[in-house]
Amino acid sequence: MDKNITYIIAILAIVSLVVAAYGFIVFQGQISDLETSNASLETSLSGIQGSLSTIQGQIDEYQQTIVEQQQSLSTIQEQIEDYQQTIEEQQEQISEYQEITLVDGVGNVVTLNEPPERIVSLAPSNTEILFLLGAGDKVVGVTDYCDYPYNFTAWVEAGNMSSIGSYYGPSIEPIVALEPDLILASTGSLDAAASLTKLGYNVLVTEGQYIDEILSDIIMVGRATYQNTEASDIVSEMRTRIDAVVNQVATATTLKVYHEVWYDPIMSIGPTTFIDEIIGLAGGENIFHDATTSWPTVSLEAIVERNPDVMFFPDMYMSTVNFYETIEAVKERPGWTSITAVKNDAIYEINADIISRTGPRLVDALEAIAKMVHPEIFGQP
Repeated sequence: MDKNITYIIAILAIVSLVVAAYGFIVFQGQISDLETSNASLETSLSGIQGSLSTIQGQIDEYQQTIVEQQQSLSTIQEQIEDYQQTIEEQQEQISEYQEITLVDGVGNVVTLNEPPERIVSLAPSNTEILFLLGAGDKVVGVTDYCDYPYNFTAWVEAGNMSSIGSYYGPSIEPIVALEPDLILASTGSLDAAASLTKLGYNVLVTEGQYIDEILSDIIMVGRATYQNTEASDIVSEMRTRIDAVVNQVATATTLKVYHEVWYDPIMSIGPTTFIDEIIGLAGGENIFHDATTSWPTVSLEAIVERNPDVMFFPDMYMSTVNFYETIEAVKERPGWTSITAVKNDAIYEINADIISRTGPRLVDALEAIAKMVHPEIFGQP
């Protein structure tokens, strides 16, 4: 009996061992399967990550391509704008080199087919305009009074420029000798201009007496020298500076102003001059604005009676010394101690060239006179 029990127990133990071994073998297989599955998952994840990296790389490449294309489009746009600018410039050049017909203030008609190469200026103002326009290298003759923007006397002495002589009533012989293809005259050389026109020369007269007329003369000279753009720019800048002064004095008190042109006899300025206009633009009023001539002869008594608040005198006359000696001498004229300008020491000198020449520096004159009339706005002159 005991042996049977022992056998049964042994058999059960063996069976248990077999079952346990089988279970272990099965479990080990499951573990192996799980490990294999996990390895497969890791491989899949690695593949997915690789794909994601590839996709991200492609996205980066596409973005880089887009940036490059945008830059390329920007470059193309700039090139298009450059081409358009070039086309506009070429069209402007073509238009400038077409035949032009000009009519000046006295009725002279000039037709030009190409830019002039030999220009003679019969007035200092014309010389200033030509050089400011950039046509100075075409000027072959000037007057003895032309002294801006260069010392032309030195040029003449060095043989780099010719002088045709006087500004007033010049002889035509030295002008003709220079074989000009354009002559710019003025009111001081009307007789010479008429004679030269009859001889077949291209003559234009600048004779503006008001600011708008002077600006129109600059435009005309610009067209005559095929410097249209330069002329337009100059006139635009001048208008801007004029407007700046006018706007600042718009609400200022208007002061009475006297300007003396000559002393023996005493001459001042009337209403039909650009100097009278400039005084008005600067916030003043010319005390002889009611004169019947452009350059009225006046008396010391009339000046005292009209009692100017401000007076200004040219620092020279016709490129020579002034006619009044000193400002102190002006103050000592008979009866002048009662004049407001003398009492307030509001007597000034002004550059004679900028106040007498109908050229681009008239704006300098306006700004200088504005300081004299309204130093509280523009500062001391």
